[in-house]
Amino acid sequence: MTGFGKTTVEYRNKKIIIEIKSLNSKSLDLNLRIPNLYKEKEMDIRNMVKEQLERGKVEMCIYFDNGESEKQVNINKSVVTQYFNQLISIASELGIDADKNSMLQTVMRFPDTLQTQLEELEESEWQNLRTGIAQALDEINKFRLQEGQALIRDIIHRIELIQQLSSQVPQFEGRRVEIIRQKLQEKINEWTDVKNIDQNRLEQELIYYLEKLDITEEKVRLANHCKYFLETIDKEEAPGRKIGFIAQEIGREINTMGSKANDHDIQKLVVKMKDELEKIKEQSLNIL
Repeated sequence: MTGFGKTTVEYRNKKIIIEIKSLNSKSLDLNLRIPNLYKEKEMDIRNMVKEQLERGKVEMCIYFDNGESEKQVNINKSVVTQYFNQLISIASELGIDADKNSMLQTVMRFPDTLQTQLEELEESEWQNLRTGIAQALDEINKFRLQEGQALIRDIIHRIELIQQLSSQVPQFEGRRVEIIRQKLQEKINEWTDVKNIDQNRLEQELIYYLEKLDITEEKVRLANHCKYFLETIDKEEAPGRKIGFIAQEIGREINTMGSKANDHDIQKLVVKMKDELEKIKEQSLNIL
């Protein structure tokens, strides 16, 4: 969801710059900075952004490039004249030789000597601004699309790596079961009197214990989750949140497989799968 878009709109003697930046976020978080002239259209601008950018921490800035002020400042002649004449009168009454230049400078510091008139937004200017905003949004969407396509290729590659690592697990399972069986038998021989053991019952307990360590279901579910992950990326228009949920399910199966493994080689495969999955989770946050 990271991206950048910029466009320039010219209207009469104004050059209006529109910049949009976006970073990762689970929802749309828009920080909008615009001149007071456009404040009345703030909700319209926000709605335009919301329609185009579904998620992301978005910063949008609109400003005048040539320093054009949206305020018109005029001198209030009648107020200045009244202040000035009163000071002249007071100076005359007090017998003070007044310096008219310095007196005028003093008067201009008094309240209400300047009139500030805000410029009103014309409909034609607003339409030009709308066009510029639409262009900037189009630019940022193109940027995000290019980045998203690169991320998806990387994520697909990592899912395929997890599938490859998972397919290597079966080659260690036969040896793993036999090693566990031997270790259990050694402990039984060490701790108990073998002559007093019911061999049939012992065999049943060993089978039950080994079944608890079986990872067949985890492998099957992991394979199905990976397949569903790839189908979602291929078919969904905005798969970001969904693949995030599927990645959590993939993580559960990998973790369970690791907790049941009791085998050094399988544990190494599990660690590699976890590493790839963490990278997938980080990348998926940047996909809509």
